Amino acid sequence: MIFAYNKQNVGDTLMVIVKNDENKENKTERKGAVARIQTIDGETVAWNFFNVSDYVTIQGNGQVELRENDIDILNEQLKTAGYEERLVADLSPKFVVGHVKTCVEHPDSDHLHITETEVDGGNTLQIVCGAANIEAGQKVVVAKPGAMMPDGQMIWPGNLRGVDSFGMICSAKELHLPNAPEKKGILVLAADAKTGEKFEVGK
Repeated sequence: MIFAYNKQNVGDTLMVIVKNDENKENKTERKGAVARIQTIDGETVAWNFFNVSDYVTIQGNGQVELRENDIDILNEQLKTAGYEERLVADLSPKFVVGHVKTCVEHPDSDHLHITETEVDGGNTLQIVCGAANIEAGQKVVVAKPGAMMPDGQMIWPGNLRGVDSFGMICSAKELHLPNAPEKKGILVLAADAKTGEKFEVGK
């Protein structure tokens, strides 16, 4: 689930993206200060909460973090508006230090690699990576499913040439880090970087 806020360009509206709706036709239903976005077959993919600063304090721009109490307040707004659905959010950090435990060549590609990368909570994600400098043993930055990149790209589970991938291993340029090199390749962190620790990205 992605929480996005851009008051300057969108107004005082919190956008809650719950599923990837790429290449799907959508319909919108508004009740009071809440709008639900669904696919034509009725699957909810996003919510818009209008005038959100009246009841939730939003800090930041782009992808924003909410507290558990904020989710409770948003669910009260859904209830008041007459919606039966409720938000169940994963509030864990979406950009974390990862440890590349294994890295093997993709069987159907001359440049992709399949990694098993440990992230927060001791969890391991299979991530397909196209960077030439990816190697087992590295500490890297992982954008987990539910992350929004600084350029607005949203990270969802995907499939690359027949192999499932659950996240993205990032370059400094993709993270909008100051003085990021133009040379392609993932950002390799110091060996003593703590696996699972939250990583702060640029905006």
